Amino acid sequence: MRDYNPASCAVPDALCVTLALHFARHPPFYPVRASLMHPPRLFPAAGSPHARFLHDARWHEPLLIGLLLVLWLLSTIWLRPLGMPDEGRYVGVAWEMVRSGDWLTPTLNGLPYFHKPPLFYWLTAVSISVFGNVEWAARLASVLGAMLGAGGVYWLLRRWTTERLARWYLPVLATTPFFYGGAQFANHDMLVAGFISLSISLTADAALSMEAGRRWRWQLGGGWVAAALGLLSKGLIGIVLPAGVIFFWMLVSGRWRAMFRLFWWPGPLLFLLVGAPWFVLMQRQFPDFFHYFFVYQHFQRFAHSGFNNPKPLWFYPALLAVATLPWAPWLLARFRLDRSNADSVSYGAARSVRLLLWTWVILITVFFTIPSSKLVGYALPIVPALMALVTEGFVSGVSLRERWRIVFLVLAGSICIAAVTAAAYTDDISSKPLALAYRRDAQADEPIILVRTYRFDVPFYAGLREPVAVVNDWQVPITKDSWPKELADASQFRPAVGQRVLVNTRDLGKLLCSHPVSWVIVPADYAAQVDALKSLTPVVRNKLYLLLRIETSGLAGGC
Repeated sequence: MRDYNPASCAVPDALCVTLALHFARHPPFYPVRASLMHPPRLFPAAGSPHARFLHDARWHEPLLIGLLLVLWLLSTIWLRPLGMPDEGRYVGVAWEMVRSGDWLTPTLNGLPYFHKPPLFYWLTAVSISVFGNVEWAARLASVLGAMLGAGGVYWLLRRWTTERLARWYLPVLATTPFFYGGAQFANHDMLVAGFISLSISLTADAALSMEAGRRWRWQLGGGWVAAALGLLSKGLIGIVLPAGVIFFWMLVSGRWRAMFRLFWWPGPLLFLLVGAPWFVLMQRQFPDFFHYFFVYQHFQRFAHSGFNNPKPLWFYPALLAVATLPWAPWLLARFRLDRSNADSVSYGAARSVRLLLWTWVILITVFFTIPSSKLVGYALPIVPALMALVTEGFVSGVSLRERWRIVFLVLAGSICIAAVTAAAYTDDISSKPLALAYRRDAQADEPIILVRTYRFDVPFYAGLREPVAVVNDWQVPITKDSWPKELADASQFRPAVGQRVLVNTRDLGKLLCSHPVSWVIVPADYAAQVDALKSLTPVVRNKLYLLLRIETSGLAGGC
């Protein structure tokens, strides 16, 4: 064996000398390559892959842009209270995981809530466990989704089109009001949009890499894992939409023979290992889970017209045109381009990416246009691809000085901030002031009761440790898609808890008499009709609801 050479060490000289003397006196009993005899380096050796990455200027810009994107999305995330009903509902479910310690079964007021899978709740529960019950912590899962979606498309553009297009893409996307607002809205839509975008981008990159003879396995495995996480974010669209986009793209682009290579066996295995266990566990615990989750919440919602928010066929094209202003008109400039930029990595690859983006936009738009029920957040998976096409029109479709592009970027960013600020100062139905007043003034043995309403944000803001009594006409069949139906459906999975927390209106007096002091949140118009409530002075109120403190001794008619 060769002598140990202290001159080659990457650690202090004294240590090298000591190691050299030790190995000279006590050589190993087995032969070892000389390269393995050197002590570990504290920093990557010159020329190693890690050192090349750290010193490669090509990665400095993406890392800087990514950091700026995070800071930008966080800039106004704290500004407004939780929006009702969606943000309050989904953050409330996450809070119940924290307070109950049951991170497996999502619950709404203590009742199993299976409208959506658990990933958003898990991420949000972790966030508020660490940072507390504050709005910005409740919205970090959506920021994560936005970063994943933006990063996936950026990666695809940087590898297969031009650096200039990729460089401008993230600022354009980040200053799109629809994307900016979605990243700061605490629900499942941006999270699943991020995983759908990441899955499509990585799978397409794997397909193009196969053609080019590059490494492709980690991208393809990542695409399958992203689809599984999309499934855990919002259900079947997490796998159906990426699979549909990739299928039609490969079919239209003449790659259909290579489609079978995407079923590389570790991919489906990873998908099942990540995506399936929670669903299996829920079905074992609740025998009606599969029917409720897949048949009712997926297929019937898609195919039937009895759900909320029916909209016309032109709803999503119109929404995208308005919600992506001021960038949307640059899509017209994109139509002027009949070939990729001159400095493209490969004309064929860039054209394939462009075809993928158009397939992505058209297919998902058509998919969500089919059902009569249409919600704004459903269009978020379209935005990353649409804004890539818009960005191409912006940077290449029209001759424009760079400083004017920056001016336009600042204008778009100002619109984003103005929109969020306006939303913050025009929200007059948040339950935050009511919940905080109860949290501040109520004693531990003074319960809060919700009458003719379930304010989803109250448990989060009040820090409630137990489910609350909700008073309504529960004996009347509920057919309309509404908060009473959500609670009534959830009570079917735990009837005993449902009987305890869902109280009929006729039993309100008995409920109030069961405690010396009770607090009630009630719609103002309903309180004016109830003798026991209309004479009380509200502790605090918002536009629609009152917070009342009720002492048993002061009840009209007594107990």
